[in-house]
Amino acid sequence: MAVVTVRELGQHLGQEVELRGWLYNRRSSGKLHFLIVRDGTGFVQAVVARQEVDAASFTAAGEATQESSLRLRGVVKEDPRSPQGHELAVTGLELVHLAEAYPITHKEHGVDFLMDHRHLWLRTPRQVAIMRVRAQVLASCREWLDRAGFIQVDTPILTPAACEGTSTLFETDYFGERAYLAQSGQLYNEAAAMALGRVYCLGPAFRAEKSKTRRHLIEFWMVEPEMAFCGQAENEAIQEALICHIVRRVLERCQPELAAVGRDVQRLESVKPPFPRISYDDALGFLKARGLELPWGQDFGSPHETAIAEAHDRPIFVTGFPSAVKAFYMESDPQRPEVAVCADLLAPEGYGEIIGGGQRLADLARLEERIDQHGLPRSAFEWYLDLRRYGSVPHSGFGLGIERTVAWILRLEHIREAAPFPRMLQHIYP
Repeated sequence: MAVVTVRELGQHLGQEVELRGWLYNRRSSGKLHFLIVRDGTGFVQAVVARQEVDAASFTAAGEATQESSLRLRGVVKEDPRSPQGHELAVTGLELVHLAEAYPITHKEHGVDFLMDHRHLWLRTPRQVAIMRVRAQVLASCREWLDRAGFIQVDTPILTPAACEGTSTLFETDYFGERAYLAQSGQLYNEAAAMALGRVYCLGPAFRAEKSKTRRHLIEFWMVEPEMAFCGQAENEAIQEALICHIVRRVLERCQPELAAVGRDVQRLESVKPPFPRISYDDALGFLKARGLELPWGQDFGSPHETAIAEAHDRPIFVTGFPSAVKAFYMESDPQRPEVAVCADLLAPEGYGEIIGGGQRLADLARLEERIDQHGLPRSAFEWYLDLRRYGSVPHSGFGLGIERTVAWILRLEHIREAAPFPRMLQHIYP
């Protein structure tokens, strides 16, 4: 007898199989128990009829509580009324563990309660669907980058200095010295790109931002490609191709999950190249016409990003931000030194920046000057300056935020649902 998952049941119509999972819900009517069973791949109805099973199996089916773990044997039968198109006619049932009274019931619960029980909230159909889409987004990133010749390089979590600014660092003791949780793997990626050509890292990033918005997490995941001999135009083309691939794969492989969260897939089907582009200067004019005037030199906030992105049905690049609001390593426009050679990619439907990227400073003297201007400790960046001493080349890269991308693709109300165990300003438990 084959041991199968819920997702595989349709391949075994008319066959007796074994299914292992947890009881999500049950209703009973005398001689029948209708069990909704989940196993991580999906949910299916298992029908336990008194005349079809032994007495112990029927009793166990009636006594099983929500989230009790089960082993079921049964015949897979077609059922056009079922969303899956089939159900399991049970021939035998074993109660593996009888769960205690489950705190998350089939009623509405407050967000704080659900966050405190995140380890259990993950089991619900919506959260399972979100995590499966998140996994597909990560897999699609690797798939596209690997096929495009990028090499994955793991960058350190503990670093001796800031990458993007000292005000949002988590500091820790490193055997008597100061160390920090990484804000980004980019600087190390630049070193790897000088060795391997095209690289990417994928891992957590930490920002000590005292933000409570629906777009921010304290700990989040990024995929960060970095390319030697690559200018900003090619950098943006790579971002565009990667995003289109991710969305296409989710549409191809996650239809049940998209349906489970109620996502309008027509909006995702519009995500095709080319993406529109607007300069920072033109964006200021666009915003002013909509009553969101912003002085030149200031970075966008959430309302500004939302207004720009909502005018389009696909992500949009905003190019040429003021150098003052970008990191010290960003290249400047030779015609306008006050403008960085960079772009932010804004997701439509109000989800803001999902990618930040740009061309890196390749000149040693100018990079030394920037480090001094930003008040950064020169000693901590000597290794980074070496990259400009020994075979410096034009190079660029970007960082794609995984949680923001998942939140946009699934149109989640809050980014907390896009991480299995989100870390926010007032949430570090569980």
